[in-house]
Formats: sequence, structure tokens, C-alpha cells
Amino acid sequence: MRILTLITSLLLSALMMQATLAAEIVPVEVVQMQGRVVLGGTVIPYKEVTLAAQIPGRVEYLAGDVGDRFKSGDVLVAIDTKALEAKRRAVLAKIAQAEAALRNAYVQYNRELFAPRSRSVTATPGMGMPKMFDNIFTKNMARFMGGSAGHPEIERSAEVYRSFTSINQAQAQLMQARSALEEVDAKIRDSRSIAPFDGVILAKLIEVGDTVQPGQPLVKFGHVKYLRIKVDVPARLVKYLRIGQFVPAYIDTVRTRVDARVAQIYPLADPTQHTVTVKFDLPTWVPGGPGMYAEVMVPDGEAKGKPTVVIPKSAIIRTGSLPGVLVVKDGTSELRLIRLGSDYGRDKVIVLSGLQPGEQIIDHPPPGASSGWMPGKPEPGS
Repeated sequence: MRILTLITSLLLSALMMQATLAAEIVPVEVVQMQGRVVLGGTVIPYKEVTLAAQIPGRVEYLAGDVGDRFKSGDVLVAIDTKALEAKRRAVLAKIAQAEAALRNAYVQYNRELFAPRSRSVTATPGMGMPKMFDNIFTKNMARFMGGSAGHPEIERSAEVYRSFTSINQAQAQLMQARSALEEVDAKIRDSRSIAPFDGVILAKLIEVGDTVQPGQPLVKFGHVKYLRIKVDVPARLVKYLRIGQFVPAYIDTVRTRVDARVAQIYPLADPTQHTVTVKFDLPTWVPGGPGMYAEVMVPDGEAKGKPTVVIPKSAIIRTGSLPGVLVVKDGTSELRLIRLGSDYGRDKVIVLSGLQPGEQIIDHPPPGASSGWMPGKPEPGS
């Protein structure tokens, strides 16, 4: 008995649902939407960089293709460095030579300090006589004549200064060689383009084997875990936005309303378009990718109420990627494509374009319904 009662209840519920979902002609609803302006924008990555070549050369390594993901610090592009490595070895040889010259300069300086070498006549025996005679006669004669040999302290000071100058010159040569090594090492580092953050390759502008020049773009790399909407907002509407404010928005992959947060407002306006670039953060759950079309409803404190068309979600017919409705006109129907906005309540949606106030549509059209079908006619395919 209980089973029979349950079956009867299920049949009655099915009949009531079928009656409820029966197709019918309904007028489009018109509501007054005040204080909002719908602006089109583009979905962009949270961060995006274009990696360019820093040195000339041939591309010998490319990490992946468009859409491939990489971690921060991964090598994305590498340029051949054989010529730079040869130059580096030559610089290392110059460093070794400069270090040897510096050591020799120190040795000569120390010898001059502790074992003076004078170039005066007193340094060596002269006139074929013993050195003692030279120290007595020649030294005094040199002083009498006024020559430098008569002042050995001056000669020694000059020799010490000359040795010290040799040390300075050797140190300068060593510093110059080490600077050349740092320059070569910097160029070798610049031969590799490193991922600055976790992300994906958005565009690949070169191939392995290409010859590049400094400044030439290699790849575009973006952080797409978080997405943003970039919109050019008329300058008069910027005053109604503030950082952290949430505004309604939607993108092509999501037909329901999305709350986008104002993340950045540019300080300058475009002098030709008189617009200000504003970026809105999207929730992480929103599917999609950079380049998709998006719309944002920006507040407008000066906007007057205007009629906005609202239709039941049950009247929408999905025809590929674009939605449509059956519009009744002159006793027949025609399929018309529409552009949808955000949700209006639980079961209705705003129509941005494609319908006008006063038109009638068919609600709950059966599957497969197209232009010419009317309620009361057999369902398509029956």
C-alpha cells in the first residue's frame, strides 16, 4: 500500500512539473537600473613581463612552448656563450700576469727599503781605485760639484718612490683585469633569461637557432594564477571608484555575476581618449585566461534611471557559444542571439543587447526549438 502511494505521489509530482514547465509566451520584463555603466575590458595576468635579449648571439636553448608552466628561477632562454667563455679565459690570463707584476713590484720595493740601490757614483767602485777611495774622494767631490751623487738620501728617496709607483701601477692593472672579468661574467649571466616568478609562457617570439640582438623580445611570461580585468574608464567615472571597492563583472566563461575588486587606478588619464586605466582583481575560482572579453558595471552617480530588459533564465536557448531566445512576432517566432549581463535575482538575468522593451519571448522552450516553433505545436523531433 505504501509503495502504491509513493508511486502515485511521484507521478503527480512529474505531472505538476511538466505543467509548470510548459512553454508559454511571456513579455520581457523591464526594470530600472540606476547608477551603473557597463564598460568592456580585457582579462590580463596578475603580472606580465617581456624578456628581451641582453647580448647578441644565437639562441641555443628554449625551455618550452606557449602555455608551459615554470617556477621562479627556471631558465627560459639561453644564448650561446662560446665567444664569451674564450674572452673570459683571456682575461684570466691578464689577471695572472697582473698579479705576477704586483708581486715583483713588492719585492723591488722591499729591497729598496732594506738594501738601498743607488745609481750615484758611490754605488760602485770608480776610477779603478778601491771603494774606500771612492767613498772618501768621489763622494766629497760630488758634493762640492753639486751633483745628485753628492746627496745619497735624495737618490734613495727617489728610488723608493719609483718602487712604490710600480706597486700602484701593478695594482691598477690588476684592478682593470678583474673589472674586465666581472664584465664578461655579467654578460654570461645575461645570456640566460630567468623566470622572475611562477607563471606560464604567454608568447614565444623566437626559436632555437635564431640570431638575436640586444633589446630583441624573446618571450612573454605571465603570472596567471591570479587574473585581472583591465578597463579604460571615462575620467568622469573614476571619482566613484576607490581601491578595495567591489563592483559587478562577468567574463565570457562565466554567465553569473562576479564581484571584482578595484586593485589599481592609474594616476594619469589618456590625453586622447580621456580615460583612466583601472585594474580589477578577479576571484581565484573564475575560469578563463588572459585576452578574454570582460565587462564591468562601474558606478555612475550622475546616471539617470533607464529601462533594462530582464528575462527568465528558463527562456534562454544555448546555440553554441552564444545564447539566444525565441522572440514572438506576427504570430510566429524567430531565434535571436542576445548578450547577457549579470544575474537579476535567483531565476532571471539582465540582457545587455538583443531585446527591446515591449517584445515577447517564449519561456521554457523545448529542446531543439528554433525559429517558427510556437507553443501548442508538437515538440521538435516528435
